[in-house]
Amino acid sequence: MSVKERLYLFDTTLRDGQQTQGVDFSAADKHRIAAALDDLGIDYIEGGWPGANPVDTEVFANPPRPKRAKFLAFGMTKRAGRSAENDETLAGVLNAGTATVCLVGKTHVFHVETALRITNEENLENIRASIAHCVAQGREALLDAEHFFDGYKADSAYALSCLGAALDAGARWAVLCDTNGGTLPAEIHAITAAACERFGGERIGIHTHDDTGNAVANTLAAVDAGARQIQGTLNGLGERCGNANLVSLIPTLLLKSPYAERFETGISAEGLADLPRVSHLLNDILNRAPDPHAPYIGSAAFAHKAGLHASAIVRDPTTYEHIPPEAVGNERVIPMSNQAGRSNLLKRLSEAGIDARADDPRLARLLNEVKTLEEKGFAYDSAEASFVLLARNFLGQMPDYFTVERYRVTIERRFNAKGEEVTASEAVVKVRVDGDTYISASESLDPVSQQDQGPVNALSRALQKDLGKYQRYMEDFELVDFKVRIIGTGTEAVTRVLIVSTDGDGAQWASVGVSANIVDASFQALEDAILYKLVRDRAPVASRIAAE
Repeated sequence: MSVKERLYLFDTTLRDGQQTQGVDFSAADKHRIAAALDDLGIDYIEGGWPGANPVDTEVFANPPRPKRAKFLAFGMTKRAGRSAENDETLAGVLNAGTATVCLVGKTHVFHVETALRITNEENLENIRASIAHCVAQGREALLDAEHFFDGYKADSAYALSCLGAALDAGARWAVLCDTNGGTLPAEIHAITAAACERFGGERIGIHTHDDTGNAVANTLAAVDAGARQIQGTLNGLGERCGNANLVSLIPTLLLKSPYAERFETGISAEGLADLPRVSHLLNDILNRAPDPHAPYIGSAAFAHKAGLHASAIVRDPTTYEHIPPEAVGNERVIPMSNQAGRSNLLKRLSEAGIDARADDPRLARLLNEVKTLEEKGFAYDSAEASFVLLARNFLGQMPDYFTVERYRVTIERRFNAKGEEVTASEAVVKVRVDGDTYISASESLDPVSQQDQGPVNALSRALQKDLGKYQRYMEDFELVDFKVRIIGTGTEAVTRVLIVSTDGDGAQWASVGVSANIVDASFQALEDAILYKLVRDRAPVASRIAAE
């Protein structure tokens, strides 16, 4: 068996994805996405541009610590007329402290002359000196060759000389960028082949945009031509029409001929099956509905009509399916039972540290309950904490920590201590712990600023105020993100609330609640967040809920 060539996957969701119209990641969002990408097996995770905006500044002040992937900072080559050592923009990238840095440089003579207003040789020197300085600081350096394909068509010798300047200075990769997304696959192949012939494909990457709907095809054309680093985003996020979609590219590279026979990546079979969850996680962070027709991972990707074709599908699914749906964590949808859901469920339980036998009859009831609740608007792919609690309840493994007997929230408009008119909320929560009753109340006004922080904040404070013997576990508990989405339309619409929590260990977990009432949905998610904290900390209990 021949040795497979390695392809390196580079994700730009946290930078390119943030340039999507309507997308605005928080620092907590970026940490969650980076963790999911790392678990998936991505090689490089581009975190953003240090100093470009407050969020990126916050992220690089406390960056994710991936277990496998390289988390890196993005910036630009130095400006003409100053040394690399004295360029503030370049210093900001290096001061982020990442072991890998990616610098964007001009490769199109038109942009050098009209945008930078410098000579072609000065631009080459900017690239050369910037990369050399990064390498001298012990960093792995990449050049993002901006507008490379258009630059090559305008002046191929100069565009290639820009790559050479970076690679000769020590860059690990020179990435060919189809920045305006207008190049088609045949041209991508021919131009990438020329670059690979000159410099070797093991040092060439590809970065495509989807303005003609060809970003995935263009990326595969570049791989065919020799490029060995692939850049893209989750769900194809990106400015204008988006970037190459890694969620489509990864299964193609791992499962489809000739790529599956020739190449390997850092994505395992388990990671491949986890793609739907990662895709849905991003959608939930963005409050977007998943595309049911998305290749490989959409809910309709393996949906078949019944009737005439149903029996043929059962006898030989490959007649209608180009890959087994289970390989990408999906399932066949036909009007008959299937086992794909159970296998995925067992995998998730194992990852959550929950023991369950494959023949346990409660699994079928749990699977049906998950599907029923998701039809009502719950999102367990993105709310692992709520899924763990639901599973433990069904399997008789959920500790009986506390019971909320009732809660009440009142809202009034009044004047605060500063004489300002504010809307204030007051929450009262009654809980029972080991037979003892605790009643706690809290206001939503911040005690220092006297600004209203909303009814959910009041509920959170009240619920955390007194949990009896479990109170000490709440000392480092904190809510870090809160997202609301309306599911459905008209009188059938409900509200889904996704809450992200953390504690002193820096771990984060998400919980979900669904209700026609936003406060009730919030309380469901909040209660799950606290219960999961107790489960995670293995808080002791005297009793357990019996399996139904």
